[in-house]
Amino acid sequence: MEVMNKILSESDVNNDRLEFPARSLSAFPMPDGQNSVQFVAFDMQEQQWRFEVSIHNEGRYAKPWLNGEWHDYVHQKGLKKGDKVTLTMDEEENGERIYRIRAERKHYGFWYSFDDQL
Repeated sequence: MEVMNKILSESDVNNDRLEFPARSLSAFPMPDGQNSVQFVAFDMQEQQWRFEVSIHNEGRYAKPWLNGEWHDYVHQKGLKKGDKVTLTMDEEENGERIYRIRAERKHYGFWYSFDDQL
């Protein structure tokens, strides 16, 4: 299941967090009374990335963002404004959730995975 698919903004690549749509929050069960949850996502090379989803509850709507090792992920992949990040989640039979993250760059009208270029 695709959790999030986002074209990165200048803020996403220069800050230590990625803002994403509130509709994606259902993929991250948060314990009652908490406004953050940690998870591990695997990139296409099976490298683990430790992220945290947090909710900023000021204002009318929940404003979620992803941080944790986001800055390291951006740096290692060489992400820039206009690149795309896709986060997916598969639920195993035992209820365990497996998250995957993929970064892509558009080149001549086609999206190419960063991991395919390694």
